[in-house]
Amino acid sequence: MKTLRYGVLVITMLLSVQLSAQQLPQFTQYMFNPISINPAYAGSRQVLNLTALHRNQWAGLDGNPVTSTFSVHTPLQNERVGLGISYITDQLGFEKTDYVYGDFSYTIPVSFEAKLSFGLKGGFTNYRLENPDINDPFFVDNFNSWQPNIGAGVYLSTNRWYAGISTPRILNTVINQGEFEALERVSYYAMGGLVLDLTLDIKFRPSFITKFTNGAPATYDITAGFLFYEKFWAGASYRFNDASNFGAYMDYQVSKDIRIGYAYDLPTGIIRPYTGGTHEVILIFEPRLVKSKNLYRSPRYF
Repeated sequence: MKTLRYGVLVITMLLSVQLSAQQLPQFTQYMFNPISINPAYAGSRQVLNLTALHRNQWAGLDGNPVTSTFSVHTPLQNERVGLGISYITDQLGFEKTDYVYGDFSYTIPVSFEAKLSFGLKGGFTNYRLENPDINDPFFVDNFNSWQPNIGAGVYLSTNRWYAGISTPRILNTVINQGEFEALERVSYYAMGGLVLDLTLDIKFRPSFITKFTNGAPATYDITAGFLFYEKFWAGASYRFNDASNFGAYMDYQVSKDIRIGYAYDLPTGIIRPYTGGTHEVILIFEPRLVKSKNLYRSPRYF
């Protein structure tokens, strides 16, 4: 059984590498960490925001994808300017990719309620491949490469809806020097969401995210979430095309500064019999250190 599980993972890895190369991982709780793909989101929370997320994909398979992210972003005293930094580490079998990027945003009001933000992202991607057996002819030698890249995004929002488009990696970067398939291809993201009052204490928040990558199938995530008493989030999601799966999540506002969440995904494809699903946890910390002059304060839905 262990050999079979490993074989399924290898096939999946090969398909993934062939179709999409080194692309940013996707998350079930994407709506709570947009800065990982859109630099225009930096500072939009109007407070210092620290977000940590850990995703264990296809649990039970040897060498399964494991991803951790950490981001920090905040508005400056000039609240039109936001700064941030994000780190992603993604382990898939013998491959490991680290992303270290800084974010800059500038916001302008476009109406009494809406504001439009423009963002730039810049940093480095590190790709490493470790050969566990130097005598195995099917593996290349150990490989380690750092490559720079840039990104950009636009984010339009009010306190009730948001929409954004971005390309977190603009350059088609060759990080393997022709030895094997490991490229950063340009990806384009579109995301949006809104909040509707169902009752005085219950709110409905649908959202979506789409991803288009050169040379790879498009993916579409649709999520339906509910907020109860400004404290408890619960929702479900479905991802189309790329590794289609059902997901569900729960988030709880522990205090005015701290929120924790958990998400579970169940794949629907050929890998389903060999895995216990995907687990994802998120921690959000927003200390109220700086008073904001902006009209929209807590609660924040985006």
